[in-house]
Amino acid sequence: MSTSAKSKSSSKTTSKTRVRLQKVIAQAGIASRRSAEELIQAGRVTLNGETVLVLGTQMVPEVDVLEVDGERVRIAQAKDQEVYALYKPKNCITSLHDPQGRTTIREFFPKTNRRLFPVGRLDYDAEGLIFVTNDGELANQLMHPKFKVWKSYFVKVKGRVEDAQLAPIRRGITLEERRRQPAKVKVLHFINDKTWLEVSLREGTNQQIKKMLLRVGYPVLKIKRFRIGTLTLGEMNPGESRRLSQDERDALLTATS
Repeated sequence: MSTSAKSKSSSKTTSKTRVRLQKVIAQAGIASRRSAEELIQAGRVTLNGETVLVLGTQMVPEVDVLEVDGERVRIAQAKDQEVYALYKPKNCITSLHDPQGRTTIREFFPKTNRRLFPVGRLDYDAEGLIFVTNDGELANQLMHPKFKVWKSYFVKVKGRVEDAQLAPIRRGITLEERRRQPAKVKVLHFINDKTWLEVSLREGTNQQIKKMLLRVGYPVLKIKRFRIGTLTLGEMNPGESRRLSQDERDALLTATS
């Protein structure tokens, strides 16, 4: 049996604040809001014992019982929230599980008792900075397109790039019948018949950098993300992680405002 937007707390709790389920799941550190929506659509979420399939469903956290995969959801307190910068190696899936048995980012998670999840994705063959956390609200602000957080990459392409050929990317190139937001791109240096570029995006669809550069004639050979918002990889090596300080977390939030 499924339920929609009303919880069973009804008239007794009309004075209490009602919150969307995906926000509660994110605040509990189980998943980002986007991933929480996927959990709901997959039928893995119940409210007061009934399966929820409607994304607009709300609840009263102090009264209603929310469960994911049979486990009760409890909102994480601020003192329990952790954010880590992780250097994702290439040939690694940015997911907690892979049906094909490939290496996942979980294998490089820091040792902690918290239930962490990755914020956003990097392509399988790309490497670089990614965040893992149980702070669903921070994850939402870093991932949601409306906050327009800059993400920067070093990109190696085949061929010697002429700067003028990058103009369509800077203006906002059309991919798959949709115009993308303007990107920042500049030539760094040449190595024989290859070029290193710096590319910065405020959005990130599947393989977007590869598709943009191929459209202007340059196949991508390597991608390394070195910055998200105010934070850079620094001297981290592939597979390494470190916990962010409160000042670093505050700076990231400032970048999303």
